[in-house]
Amino acid sequence: MAQSSFTSTDSQVQTELKKVVIQNEHGENLVGLLHDTGSLEIVVMCHGFRSTKEFNVLVNLAAALEMEGISVFRFDFAGNGESEGSFEYGNYRREAEDLRAVVLHFNGMNRPVTAVLGHSKGGNVVLLYASKYHDVHTVVNLSGRFNLQHGMETRLGKSFLERIRKDGFIDGKTEPGEASYRITEAGLMDRLNTNMNEACVQIEKDCRVLIVHGSADEVVPVEDALSFGNTIHNHKIHIVEGADHCYTSHQDELGPVILPFIKDGLQQHKYA
Repeated sequence: MAQSSFTSTDSQVQTELKKVVIQNEHGENLVGLLHDTGSLEIVVMCHGFRSTKEFNVLVNLAAALEMEGISVFRFDFAGNGESEGSFEYGNYRREAEDLRAVVLHFNGMNRPVTAVLGHSKGGNVVLLYASKYHDVHTVVNLSGRFNLQHGMETRLGKSFLERIRKDGFIDGKTEPGEASYRITEAGLMDRLNTNMNEACVQIEKDCRVLIVHGSADEVVPVEDALSFGNTIHNHKIHIVEGADHCYTSHQDELGPVILPFIKDGLQQHKYA
């Protein structure tokens, strides 16, 4: 593990921000930032599709948890941000294994990961993690997509499946200023073959899942939150009225919903 750090102080909590490097099972270095308040327990945060640990929702929630004295680790999946590896479309279960490497790293340091939180694709990743591994019992899914066969036509254009089978790849559409990326047939099939319904029914009943979604989400319809709720045994749903996919004008409404859920899970872990 390589790390560098600096310390920030407010009237209640002293936090050390450390850069931490963790190797995944493929030998790639995953780079993250540990907001170390001194608490043994850690909350791990996961970004979404072609995003990074610097996504403002994660940064703001990390700051809010800091104020409660809770340590947070936010990191870049392989092929994203500062982490090593090549970006690949799909990779849902591989990113769940990146998360596994992070959890094992901190557990091995006697700093248990008590909660995982993910936004958008990261929401899918934390649920996939909970369906396979049963060592984290508080999960927060922010704006994840239930049916991964939906939503691709907007990004890839019509007849994307025929085109990728003909040419072997599609170049993904990007926003102005973003780097282009290539989608292979293998990557596309990885997404199409990732079944969230099958995964969610494997999440154990003692795993608490909070589902948060914006009512005005323009990327993933709010109905997906209800589909998750119909599948996951032990869950709560909170709809943020008027919020878009990135909670652009609703950042302040997330903390009061998510923090109590994570703190309740932390208390249950302490007295388990």
